[in-house]
Amino acid sequence: MTIHRGGCHCGRVRFEVEAPSVIEVTNCNCSICNKSGFLHLIVASSDFHLLKGEDSLRTYTFNTGLAKHRFCGHCGVKSFYIPRSHPDGVSINARCLDAGTVEAVNITDFDGANWEQNVSKLSQISD
Repeated sequence: MTIHRGGCHCGRVRFEVEAPSVIEVTNCNCSICNKSGFLHLIVASSDFHLLKGEDSLRTYTFNTGLAKHRFCGHCGVKSFYIPRSHPDGVSINARCLDAGTVEAVNITDFDGANWEQNVSKLSQISD
């Protein structure tokens, strides 16, 4: 396991996450992920640590309101959020990880536009 660091564009929000150096991410085509270009690295909440920026974070919810889309109120970048599919985890936008610790990225497509029919296909969080 490797400690990866990342954050938003302006740097007000910074975090670290423990994950393999070769990461498995999901490319979702739901309405919000498709528009934001989010690549999901889903981890247990215990593997995620917000280093700074709690006061800069804003939350957006829609549809069921279960997903907590957290974004920087200054630059608007959503570098992580609490997903509806894994409410005890955190989904990191792999595009917001700093360079230098990720050796490779394996991308799996997910049909989130038809979320209810496909959610069972998502991997579970492994501790």
